Amino acid sequence: MVTHAAETGWAIDLTNVSKTYRGKVRALRGIDTRVRAGEIFGLLGPNGAGKSTLVKILMTVIRPTTASGTMLGQRVGHKPTLARVGYLPEHHRFPEYLTGAQVIDYYGALAGMPRAQRRKRRDELLEIVGMKDWADTKVRGYSKGMRQRVGIAQAIVNNPDLVVLDEPTDGVDPVGRRDIRAILVRLKEQGKTVFLNSHLLSELEMVCDRVAILVQGTVASQGTIDELTCGKIRYDIEIVGGDEAAAQRSLAAAAGSTPHTIARNTLSLATTDAAVVQPVIDALRAGGVIIRSIRPVRPSLEDLFMEAVTDPTTGVALPPGARKGAGREGS
Repeated sequence: MVTHAAETGWAIDLTNVSKTYRGKVRALRGIDTRVRAGEIFGLLGPNGAGKSTLVKILMTVIRPTTASGTMLGQRVGHKPTLARVGYLPEHHRFPEYLTGAQVIDYYGALAGMPRAQRRKRRDELLEIVGMKDWADTKVRGYSKGMRQRVGIAQAIVNNPDLVVLDEPTDGVDPVGRRDIRAILVRLKEQGKTVFLNSHLLSELEMVCDRVAILVQGTVASQGTIDELTCGKIRYDIEIVGGDEAAAQRSLAAAAGSTPHTIARNTLSLATTDAAVVQPVIDALRAGGVIIRSIRPVRPSLEDLFMEAVTDPTTGVALPPGARKGAGREGS
């Protein structure tokens, strides 16, 4: 029996989603992922990783080769449930002859909203996305960022429970990206679930509760930033340069048995405990070494992504077919 999302806690619950196109091109190789109700979930990866394919399967734009799971408590593709989902495609095309206000009104009508309700909602959304002063300007006169703002407005015009955004900040300037992030946070505060697909890793890191890293059609890793960086947080101690060989010896001696690496004049200690760092600092000072900086370092999403596509033994980016997860039917 299909259950409601509120009962399970999952807005999206997918198992073994795969897609093979003609010519045996395997876009997705058995995706397993879950999105909690009320969170902002980021799907990240390079171009060609399969992100948009997964989004299009959720929105029934394309058919999967295999798939099981639910969206908002119903099987994927359940038509009445899609009415509770807002969607912004990656390459959307609004009629050039419509104004921004007319675009939002049009999509409200498609969602079955009464005229008075959708006009009130239209004016409210134009204010939210910062397009009030451009409401009566035709789409043909909009920049890419302005089109994205209107695109987000039409995606939430029907007050959906789940909002699916495919590359919403693509081609948007820094000010526009900041404003879009604020809109996403506002949606979360309203209890909405946001499923966000982007290759801009820094954008996801700023707003997402959890992320999944997609590499060549498989989920290489997923979880909160803290979960993904568990065991990878370190302290970096940088010393003033000079005789590099002598600096290396000083750093190695100070580190002692603490797990560490040394790169030029920087000692990286594999620990999150500040107390472990203190004896190292004392040893360096006792040896007359000048410390330039001490800082805790947590890997960024970009670091985590590069780790997923890099050969750990050589440090060289792997070709697509050899990347972690490639060729597996699950994750």
